[in-house]
Amino acid sequence: MSITVLDTCSAMKKILLAPVADRPDLLRQMLEPNRGMYRYHPGEVDMAAMHLATCGFPIDRDEERCLDALETLAAAGAWERMRRALDDALAVLLEAKPGLRVPDITVLFVLGDPGDEHFMGPCKGMIGFGGISGDIAITMWPYPENVARLEATAVHELHHNVRFSPGGAAWDPMTVTVGDAVVSEGLADAFARQLYGDELGHARIGVPYLHDDEVFAKVLTGLDVTGMENFTAWLHGDPSAERFGLTPVGLPMGAGYAAGNRLVDTYLAATGQTAAQALHADSSEVIAATLRRR
Repeated sequence: MSITVLDTCSAMKKILLAPVADRPDLLRQMLEPNRGMYRYHPGEVDMAAMHLATCGFPIDRDEERCLDALETLAAAGAWERMRRALDDALAVLLEAKPGLRVPDITVLFVLGDPGDEHFMGPCKGMIGFGGISGDIAITMWPYPENVARLEATAVHELHHNVRFSPGGAAWDPMTVTVGDAVVSEGLADAFARQLYGDELGHARIGVPYLHDDEVFAKVLTGLDVTGMENFTAWLHGDPSAERFGLTPVGLPMGAGYAAGNRLVDTYLAATGQTAAQALHADSSEVIAATLRRR
């Protein structure tokens, strides 16, 4: 088992300095090691097109802005910090769960699009995905708050990746429920908080609604909704649903993250477990711990 943090710093700089006509193929070369993340996607995936459609840095504009952002991340030691954090977090998981099966994991860390208002605004310049075993992708703009959370962001995604790896929680894109996703976000945040504290460990998009009872109650009504295609609306809320042409459900940005934290905190308090120990906790049991108290 190994965790590889790709040297995307050098690759992105090469792309941004290349002639515009050469950039799409250079981008595809950089993204190729992360192709496994799309193994459930129907049909062949153009990695460059997928990158651009999911708020990745542009390859036809904003070159200087992106190069400056790269320098900010390099000066902050972003790649080295991420690598150390992932190694340390994996050691914590292995101590909490002896015999844990961990896949080889490839981590792709890239700049986001500074011209994308949704990414830079409602998403707060950060998108992470670690739910597909063996691959983690983190797209970030180096706002100071995001740079401070580099380690917490990385270990949040690691928790997802190991939770949904073989031997862990089942992940079928057709039958997985909103409840499974909401609980997994709560557990991943709880793990980041276990290692880095509440201030850095909470995903930023969920913080405004952590104590909003109305939002929490609304999320609870959608926990049984099935299908990965529904996650955006229930987890991220109406702004992301509208951005990607999906049906809004009446929730603010980050609602599912806020609700997940509340569900998981209740469960951990009731069981006395840490987030690392609860890595494979059944989502229905986590939800039931809250429902018994209502």
